[in-house]
Amino acid sequence: MKTFIIAEIAQAHDGSLGIAHSFIEALRESGVDAIKFQTHIAEAESSIYEPFRVNFSYEDKTRFDYWKRMEFSLEEWKSLKKHCDEVGIEFMSSPFSNKAVDLLEEVGVKRYKIGSGEVNNFLLLEKIAKTKKPIILSSGMSSFDEIDEAVSFLEERGVEDISIMQCTTMYPTPAAFLGLNVIDEMKKRYKYKIGYSDHSGSIYPLFASVVKGAEIIEFHITFDKRMFGPDSTSSLTIDETFELVKAIRMIEESLNNKVNKQDTSKFSNVKKIFQKSLAVNKTLKKGSIISFEDLEAKKPFGYGIDAKEYKKVIGKKLKIDKNKWDFLNYKDFE
Repeated sequence: MKTFIIAEIAQAHDGSLGIAHSFIEALRESGVDAIKFQTHIAEAESSIYEPFRVNFSYEDKTRFDYWKRMEFSLEEWKSLKKHCDEVGIEFMSSPFSNKAVDLLEEVGVKRYKIGSGEVNNFLLLEKIAKTKKPIILSSGMSSFDEIDEAVSFLEERGVEDISIMQCTTMYPTPAAFLGLNVIDEMKKRYKYKIGYSDHSGSIYPLFASVVKGAEIIEFHITFDKRMFGPDSTSSLTIDETFELVKAIRMIEESLNNKVNKQDTSKFSNVKKIFQKSLAVNKTLKKGSIISFEDLEAKKPFGYGIDAKEYKKVIGKKLKIDKNKWDFLNYKDFE
């Protein structure tokens, strides 16, 4: 199994195309499989009545104004897609309106990620289902009943490649609300790939999710957690992302290669170094009777009686003198 790793830039670019490209470049050698943005078209998804989730902006009077500032043109989106192609990382973006789906179809995406707030937006699901492309469904604010309903809706429309992500819509998510147990429950409940989308701002839950069998992981990224933005404190830095990917690939290699604990053949040489032989811890004269208190175990193995056989020498009589720290062999006894 190889975990599909998605680094989400989302709005960390703060509306700057240059910063968006900088994120792609910074992730060039990270080893992530996909870089994900969010495609917002203010007029199609929002209104002046939408409240701020996090009050962070010094330049946007309304949430609508913020979404407007986050927009890129079709050509700008294509430039981001081209940059991702050049660095060998899949370009992804979550649409938040049917109009955004039209735009992303022109850009050319391989799959769609449905944000947690869109699971019940069947208008959007209908639009995306018509593309027949794979869908990753996040579940941050949905019950199992709601997820079931969305999955059934997509299945009825012929969508065959569905993935479902355990997620918690809290920024940042405290440990008690990560819901790592839900990964197990989802694996039993659904026939599809199960993943984990993180908002904790920490690498550790992502490690745990992979060990639990998450086949896809997703996390927000930022250049610095002190930057303005709704997701900064819930994100990983670029350096953390590099460390995360390296660790996950190591965890995968371990999980994909089962160890036969009964087979110790590969340790035969080091066993000789680390395992020990019986020795005496004091000078003993010929005729001495060996007691437990006379014995020590010393490296390496093979220079004396195996230390695990110590009971066999207790009570035996020496037929030769032994100096302190000499190894003991069966020929030393009467």
